[in-house]
Amino acid sequence: MLTQEDDVDAHALRKRGWSISAIARHLDHDRKTIRAYLNDERVAGVRAPAGEDRFVAFVDYCRARLVEDPHLWAMTLFDEVVALGFDRSYPTFTRQLRARELRPHCEACSAATGRPVAIIEHPPGEETQWDWVDLPDPPASWGWGTNASLFVGALAHSGKWRGQLAESKDQPHTIDALDRISRALGGLTQVWRFDRMATVCHPATGRLTASFAGVAKHYGVSVAICPPRRGNRKGVVEKANHTAAQRWWRTLPDDITIEAAQASLDGFCVRVVDTRRRVIDGRRDTVANHASGERLIIPPAPFPATLSVERAVSAQALVAFRGNRYSTPPEMVSDTVNVVSRLGSAFIDITTSSGIVIARHHRAADGAGAVVRDHVHVTALDHAAMAAATSAAPHRRKQRIPPGPTALAAAAALTGTTNDAADTVTDLAAYARAAQGRNTLP
Repeated sequence: MLTQEDDVDAHALRKRGWSISAIARHLDHDRKTIRAYLNDERVAGVRAPAGEDRFVAFVDYCRARLVEDPHLWAMTLFDEVVALGFDRSYPTFTRQLRARELRPHCEACSAATGRPVAIIEHPPGEETQWDWVDLPDPPASWGWGTNASLFVGALAHSGKWRGQLAESKDQPHTIDALDRISRALGGLTQVWRFDRMATVCHPATGRLTASFAGVAKHYGVSVAICPPRRGNRKGVVEKANHTAAQRWWRTLPDDITIEAAQASLDGFCVRVVDTRRRVIDGRRDTVANHASGERLIIPPAPFPATLSVERAVSAQALVAFRGNRYSTPPEMVSDTVNVVSRLGSAFIDITTSSGIVIARHHRAADGAGAVVRDHVHVTALDHAAMAAATSAAPHRRKQRIPPGPTALAAAAALTGTTNDAADTVTDLAAYARAAQGRNTLP
């Protein structure tokens, strides 16, 4: 490829009478290249393609996806086109996006500016950063409203992170997610870092709440609270939040269950997050290998926090909890009950809204799809179903049933009219006179 300067020199020398061979020797290029530029067969500054353009087949798909979602990560879109058969590298893919200007301009976000950041050194095993991230528009079948909540924990040294979906941000759900994520990460660090979330500290002062202080003592960790408006102080987990929202949540299908979504997130972390390559302390390796060198503490038994969630009882007298269904007395059908579970316990309780325990079950493994029934509940449900059964024939859907006397009387009372038809006496002699002589021919 000739630059603009070489192209200008080649044309100038040609007009001076130089031969193509002489120009090629002077500019240190091949004669066929010089001839192509002099004959205007090639354009200066534009490199001729080395082979077939493999991106052409994916242009329409990429353009459509970026019109639908102008802020879709290039890496997320790259994951999708690779699954569709694109066999080139990520730099080639991004170069094609830029060269073809496939990403539309977003005027609403053009004024957004960054802010200064600083790199903070974190020794291995020193700190885990925690944060909640709101994920908009969860599947309607979850019943979680307009936002789903994801609790994310990230090892500050290696960058390894895990997440836990939760239907509430209250303290019991926070403690449950802390325990689950710590075990998924491989253990506990010396310090837990939070922003000023109300379940951990008093937001105005940053001082720990008495209830969470007991949690920290149970796990044997120190707690560090970020200064106000200093989100970049825990930049590792903030970046994990960004990745979870853009590369995982953004492409989650609508027909997925909560348990399947959690399994999908766990698989994403193993497949994508742990295989990232980072340079830490001069050593380039995967996140998983860097994390294996962190000095983590084996967590104790879960802190005995008590989870309580509301559930509606189905027509089969069952309530759903963590991917399983548990029986209740049949008289609770269509009512709202509370499912109460203590972390680390092998049992769950089902209570009324006033706190009366109406059922206790052995807790099945989360996401097992098990139906746990008490034999007393089964017997009572059978009796209730048989008592409600009837042998009467159902009403005909198109049967004619005009208003009866009671309805007519009520209508007359509403309109202020009276029904005199019942008080009228018909004189049959009038009919006899009218019919007289009509039985003979004239």
